[in-house]
Amino acid sequence: MPTRPERPAPEVIDDIVACVRSRWSDRLPASRPLGVGVAGQVGSNGAVLFGPNLDWHDVPLRARLANALGRPVSVLNDVQAATYGEWRYGAGRGTDDLVCVFVGTGIGGGIVADGHLRHGATGTAGEIGHLTVQRNGRKCRCPNSGCLEAYAGGWAIAERAREALATDPRGGERLLSLAGEASAVTSKTVEQAYSSGDALARALVDETMGYLACGLVSIVNGFNPKIVVLGGGVLEGFLALVPSLAEAVKARALPAAAEGLAIVPARLGGESGLVGAATYARTEAAR
Repeated sequence: MPTRPERPAPEVIDDIVACVRSRWSDRLPASRPLGVGVAGQVGSNGAVLFGPNLDWHDVPLRARLANALGRPVSVLNDVQAATYGEWRYGAGRGTDDLVCVFVGTGIGGGIVADGHLRHGATGTAGEIGHLTVQRNGRKCRCPNSGCLEAYAGGWAIAERAREALATDPRGGERLLSLAGEASAVTSKTVEQAYSSGDALARALVDETMGYLACGLVSIVNGFNPKIVVLGGGVLEGFLALVPSLAEAVKARALPAAAEGLAIVPARLGGESGLVGAATYARTEAAR
């Protein structure tokens, strides 16, 4: 069901409760858990500390759902949930050390180290999109500037494309014809123009992949994963570039950190977050 995130948090939560009630029989035991993945920073108490794309601040999501449904609830950041799904049933199955990087509207990540999903001290581990790749760089949607997300996130690709269009209207004719007007250009527009061989779109994508490679090198050096799993709506449009991206990362990372490293696309696609949230909830309930 659509989230319709423009509405206040209580209305979204009411919809979730109604959805669960409509699909779960009263005969199911009250011990059967509910798993949730949410686009935001999730604290150790299951509250959404900050969800920029939802405009949520300090929303006690787990408490409200548990009270309304009378059953255990586990809440994860959406990419942590996707990471758990890919680790248990997808591209990361069989390893105890992996990092997932999902590029959509923003850039999120998840870390599995020594066989454990890492949450961090306050539950927000994996904010890979906010690695700094350019000092005093482009303004991010977080308080910082120069973040990886500010260059390679979907919103940033669209922003950079509109700027390029303003600088080079003639070169941006293909983008403009696809979008109708400059303000309507999105990362999907760039993907479509890239697929048709448009020079400006290709330059934008090549630059984006360069920034993404910078971020991945830092991740590989810092976490020494066995596998890096790449997913998200933006990257799904450029899967053909994953091998060359992997080559660039391995060439620039520390040799010891890159030894035996695999950089692969996510296997579960849009199901990874659903599978991960459900599996994580089941695992937690069994403890």
